[in-house]
Amino acid sequence: MENPPARSQVTDKEFAQIRVFSRDKLMHFTFHMRAASTFTSVFLFFGISLQAADPSKLFDVRQFGAKGDSETIDTAAIQQALDACGRADGGTVWFRPGIYLSQPLTLRTKTTVRLDPGAILKATDEPKDFLPAGVPWSDILNGSKKGPLAAFISGKDLTDITICGGGTIDGSGAKWWLPAEAARRKVPGYTLPRPNLIVLERCKRVGLENISLQNSPKFHFVPTACEDVIISNVTVTAPEHAANTDAIDPSSCRDVLITRCTIDVGDDNVAIKAGKKVAGREFASENITVTDCAFRHGHGMSIGSETDGGVRNVTVKNCTFENTENGIRIKSQVGKGGVVENISYSDLTMKNVDPAITFTCYYMNNSAKDTAPASVPRENRAPAVEGKIPLYHDIRVTNLKATCERSAGVILGLPESCISNVVFENVVLSANTGLTIHNARGIQFKNSSVTVESGPAFTAENAQIEGLKTRN
Repeated sequence: MENPPARSQVTDKEFAQIRVFSRDKLMHFTFHMRAASTFTSVFLFFGISLQAADPSKLFDVRQFGAKGDSETIDTAAIQQALDACGRADGGTVWFRPGIYLSQPLTLRTKTTVRLDPGAILKATDEPKDFLPAGVPWSDILNGSKKGPLAAFISGKDLTDITICGGGTIDGSGAKWWLPAEAARRKVPGYTLPRPNLIVLERCKRVGLENISLQNSPKFHFVPTACEDVIISNVTVTAPEHAANTDAIDPSSCRDVLITRCTIDVGDDNVAIKAGKKVAGREFASENITVTDCAFRHGHGMSIGSETDGGVRNVTVKNCTFENTENGIRIKSQVGKGGVVENISYSDLTMKNVDPAITFTCYYMNNSAKDTAPASVPRENRAPAVEGKIPLYHDIRVTNLKATCERSAGVILGLPESCISNVVFENVVLSANTGLTIHNARGIQFKNSSVTVESGPAFTAENAQIEGLKTRN
């Protein structure tokens, strides 16, 4: 057996603080950031260690029979290692270099999954491995069954779950993307059921650090109703045109930090969601910080489209965007909408995005009584849905510089629910066409400008705007 990974020694000089701002107080996520980016250095904040100094807490998947030869299905051996770790009240499940082919896996509490550099945990691409019992793949393809399909890696009601080590988790998504795109072409907006890569539900103290996620059939990482989540130094990649391959989708989560990540995917780079109310909480999603990330291809930094449960206290700062469809985006619609408030964007650089800013209550459809702006295609208008109206307010954008392939952006509220109290300060937008602002109140531009190649720099309808400088 090779020597197990040793626990890191961290000096006082290696401490760094990341502060997550809430509306009423300053929360401190204090964690250690070493040049080697080791797992222990980040998660000592939560009182978690690799447990590797104790051999009884180290579970080498090869000792349980895993081959890691890219051909053998290693599911049983890996699951046995995970189960043994859980029975031992926690420890580290260790993957040495190799390609470990597996069907869906279930995590246990107090588990660190460590994939060393050169270790790839790779999903099989056989639909039957992910389908509910007795459901043929043909029923999914023809729409008679919706699933749900199993995630490749899942866990529910767990504590102290971490995935780290420098290796890769691969969803083998190529076989899934072609039928998904074919289904979307038949029915615009339709999402063919597919497996997500990693889904954690109702978990506390969750971490992804120094790991690569790639080629998920659908979303890559979906923490749902989780608390105290740190995602640090993670790379997420999928082809530009692979449909619905969101990278990181915190859903109804609170106290989340996403930092130093590089994301290049076929859909949202990050999407904060709040699909339903959470008992005992005013807002389903809150206290979320995204900082020092690089977004390549993808659909940008999003909130929504599900916002019914409410989203507040989101900070996005020190991020770069290049060749993304959308820069910063808040998207919802009647029937899915809720309150989105206290959102801060700062120190962002965007190159060749389309557009830079999208704050819209018209995502996919709108209420029947509403007169949609001309920019909203008629085919996207739908009958009224009672309740669940989007309401966006108290948003601040500071130190944003963007070049846009086409439009500078849109701010589209509803007549019955105007987007309100939005401040742009030191914002410079250069685009082919201008900024559209409809159904909005208290929109302020401070030391900001929009430069366009053609047409007006901005158009407004039912909007109160102050201070916008324009150049044609």
